[in-house]
Amino acid sequence: MNSILLLIIIIPVIEIYLLIKIGSEIGAISTILLIFTTAIVGVYYAKYEGLNTLKSGFMQLRKNEPPTFEMLSGAAIAFAAVLLIIPGFVTDIFGFFLIFPPSRKFIFKSLFKKNFVKKSENNDFIEGDFEDIEDNDDKKI
Repeated sequence: MNSILLLIIIIPVIEIYLLIKIGSEIGAISTILLIFTTAIVGVYYAKYEGLNTLKSGFMQLRKNEPPTFEMLSGAAIAFAAVLLIIPGFVTDIFGFFLIFPPSRKFIFKSLFKKNFVKKSENNDFIEGDFEDIEDNDDKKI
């Protein structure tokens, strides 16, 4: 079975189960208010982080550096905002993990390990040995 199809089936089942369990513990109205609160706070914080990422991207452009990390962060923040709007607690947890910068950097580093390897700043060199020979019969050409 395709993994995306499996996720489309499993995630709503987990969300419904958690909504029923939490609703039975704290009440239906409290659960609904909690879902709305996480959506509102999450979207507001996503807007804030998105603007910070945009500023950081412009700073990278001013330094004549490509804003690769900022573009990935912007896409992750947009996806996190969508996850926070979707009612449910599992999607809210993943959404908040994507919004906070330290966890977002950790996720990016674990997903794209080979792209975050520091490269030497100057790779324009040839390595070798030399021997200085003094010759008394130097001829100038």
